[in-house]
Amino acid sequence: MTTMSNLEQDNRPGEWVLLTYRLPREPSTPRLALWRKLKRLGVAQLADGLVALPADARTREQLEWAAGDVEQAGGTAGVWVARPATLAQEQAVAAPMNAARAAEYAEVTQAAHQALTLTPAERGQVLQRLRRQMRQVERRDFFRPPEREVARQAVRELAQPATDHMEVSS
Repeated sequence: MTTMSNLEQDNRPGEWVLLTYRLPREPSTPRLALWRKLKRLGVAQLADGLVALPADARTREQLEWAAGDVEQAGGTAGVWVARPATLAQEQAVAAPMNAARAAEYAEVTQAAHQALTLTPAERGQVLQRLRRQMRQVERRDFFRPPEREVARQAVRELAQPATDHMEVSS
């Protein structure tokens, strides 16, 4: 899997798996289902009907499944493995993906910090939700922005007993 530091250190771009697809306009349900699936995967939208993910066995399989869904809905689809011509092109595709994940991690961090003042029962509910949210974000995080570790730490702090967060006054 390609990381931002690898992108900056390597002299050549890594491989990406691409999904090209075309779906009929009607009915709109398959188009919406595909859009939701692609959003969950965290794809880079390169053009209408063309998305990309850094290539590995998991991402290739996910886009192959999406291609199957397109074909079952009466559309056409293809999965390709390609390499951008330049490192700059790869970074231009990766940067918005990385920024989107960083924003999602920042949301988790903010929610965890806000939950520190809740009752233990409320904190437990928020903690469960934030752990689920972290797993979802991490599944589509290919470049590991610094916000990832900050969010992980905030969730760990939220998991500590409430008394650990209170200042003891003398």
